[in-house]
Amino acid sequence: MKSVYLRWARPIATVAALAVISSCGLPQVGPNKRQIYSGSVQQEGDAFVVSVNDRVTRATAVVPALGFSEAFKNASQLGSDTIRAGDVLGITVYENVDDPLLGVEGSPATILEEVQVDGAGFIFIPYAGRIKAAGNTPDAIRRIITNKLGEQTPDPQVEVRRAAGDGSTVSLIGSIGGQGVYPIERPTRTLGTMLARAGGVTIEPAIAQVTVIRGKQRGKIWFEDLYDHPELDIALRAGDRILVEEDTRSFTALGATGGQAQVPFESQTLSALEGIAQVGGLNAATADPTGVFVFRNEPAEVAAQVLGRNDLTGAQRMVYVLDLTKPNGMFMARDFVIRDGDTLYVTEAPFTQWNKVISAITGTATSAAGLTTLSGG
Repeated sequence: MKSVYLRWARPIATVAALAVISSCGLPQVGPNKRQIYSGSVQQEGDAFVVSVNDRVTRATAVVPALGFSEAFKNASQLGSDTIRAGDVLGITVYENVDDPLLGVEGSPATILEEVQVDGAGFIFIPYAGRIKAAGNTPDAIRRIITNKLGEQTPDPQVEVRRAAGDGSTVSLIGSIGGQGVYPIERPTRTLGTMLARAGGVTIEPAIAQVTVIRGKQRGKIWFEDLYDHPELDIALRAGDRILVEEDTRSFTALGATGGQAQVPFESQTLSALEGIAQVGGLNAATADPTGVFVFRNEPAEVAAQVLGRNDLTGAQRMVYVLDLTKPNGMFMARDFVIRDGDTLYVTEAPFTQWNKVISAITGTATSAAGLTTLSGG
């Protein structure tokens, strides 16, 4: 009687397990391919699902361009000898007389230390008066002072030296060796030399970005491009602000990958293949290489090229599909560009879901059989 009861109990337990599974569903890391396709425009959803091919990779290879405007690149270098408001001058006057005009008797030289150019660009020299210094070179100022003093003392000899001052400075902040305010001097009149003067960048050069703010103008470049493209080594201007920061772009990796996380970019351009590699590749036990998806809000102009339409308005929800098992699948993944804010999602293989079904049925049936044994005992 007991064996007959067990023969009926096991099928009943299996049916019950299937009922439970079908009603409650199985655990998933995310939607499967069928569920993703069901949200496509073709099935009355709101996203365009597109298989990646050569045409799609070309149309979507849009990377935000960084660079300086022509106004930045065409600015000439500052004259290293030009005096500006805030500069400090050292002035010495030699008089060939027993009773000098500026000095004391018996002392042929009069040294005027740290004469600072005022905000209006002038300096004051006794017996010479107020002299326009800003915009002139030390030699021009020397001639002006000589002419003015020459009216009161015979053949004065004047020496003008430009000392370090705050007349032409730039500020450097961010991921740099020495943040601070630096004067524009003869060796540091360009962006590259000023960065070197401040100790260079302290982050990975491949992801370092340099921003220059000049008044209402702003320009940004990749640090590596500064040396690959000499025209980007722009001349600096007084008041420039230079910011060095790490690339802030990132993408999100989900599904059957080696790791699920928000992942920062590690290079200027990032392909889907490199993105997968950054998170540890596909999960060998669960991933479906035919179901690699990239979710993105695509600008209308790019979506129009991808879809071959001209009736789109505003950003479009796009789902790009990569099948790594195709003969050129790896090439497509290598050429497809990941952009800031993308979601890279890998579906689970059907075999994984089947294993879950078997495990659920086996576990449920075993439990039912155990209960039957207990009740029959």
